[in-house]
Amino acid sequence: VWHVADTPKNDKFQFTYFAHKINSFDTAPKKLLASDSRLRPDRFALEKGDLSKAGSEKSRLEERQRAEKRTREAKGHQFTPRWFDLTDEISATPWGDLEIYRFNGKYTEHRATVDSSDGIDEVDLASIEFNPWQYGNLSTE
Repeated sequence: VWHVADTPKNDKFQFTYFAHKINSFDTAPKKLLASDSRLRPDRFALEKGDLSKAGSEKSRLEERQRAEKRTREAKGHQFTPRWFDLTDEISATPWGDLEIYRFNGKYTEHRATVDSSDGIDEVDLASIEFNPWQYGNLSTE
């Protein structure tokens, strides 16, 4: 009934052609957001075959996410996603009830604004530091 899509021959990650396409810088918008996962340092290390660095970078990312959550909770701040809105729906799962979020269209508006701006046309991807955090530098707050 179901099968895994074909993968490129000798692909060390065994990604499908589709996965390669959506993760490629070739198909990325000209002006990436700092939160774009293509910029993650653990991914760069993995692509270069440095599994040790990839693991340590992933651990660093996860710890920073935990630190942000602790800081947010200590300050009584509620996390609010930018591109999704909380609905009134609840979905029962084997892990408990989960809240349901729905795409709010704001990313599409933001992307259109960024793409139509007269800013820099060509961006050096190495100059963009991966930053998915809602809060700035936690160490300075």
